Amino acid sequence: MSRRLGCPALICLAFLLVLTTSAPLLAQESKSAPLVKELVTLLDQAKLDSIAALETKPDTYVAALYFPGVQLLVVEARYKEPVLLNDAITKKNFKDVYMDLNSASLPGTKYLVMDLGCDGLKPTGGFDTCETAAGKQWNFNGDWKAQKLSEEEYQKGFAAADERYAKLLQALIAQLKKAS
Repeated sequence: MSRRLGCPALICLAFLLVLTTSAPLLAQESKSAPLVKELVTLLDQAKLDSIAALETKPDTYVAALYFPGVQLLVVEARYKEPVLLNDAITKKNFKDVYMDLNSASLPGTKYLVMDLGCDGLKPTGGFDTCETAAGKQWNFNGDWKAQKLSEEEYQKGFAAADERYAKLLQALIAQLKKAS
């Protein structure tokens, strides 16, 4: 006796198939999420919409622009005139540092994260993006096929971007704590 599946059963089966094939992506924890939460809390308490810091690498800086509840933009780059950025950081002109890094950084050194929702990078279900110094753009929306990537390449790209973003956030948090 053969039995045909009805529409509700097919929908459930399709849903289970999606869940089991995307399980590795869903299992990936975001290292940046708790750090973004800490950073935006500190920014809100200090009533700031931007922050900048000198990185541990020579002549390398990190800066962020914060749009509460909407987006956190974080850029890391080298700058040809570090004395200018050091002065801007001392004077707390963090927005100027962000603008200089985003527009006038040394070629091939800019790393930019666009965290939509100010909630850290997520491997799926979001619209977060990351542009590497090599010019590669990652869209973390779970659609690796549209980016002509294998699922494994996508997972590795997400893990690397999230790790780097977490380190940049730590530098910004340290700067905020030092300033308070």
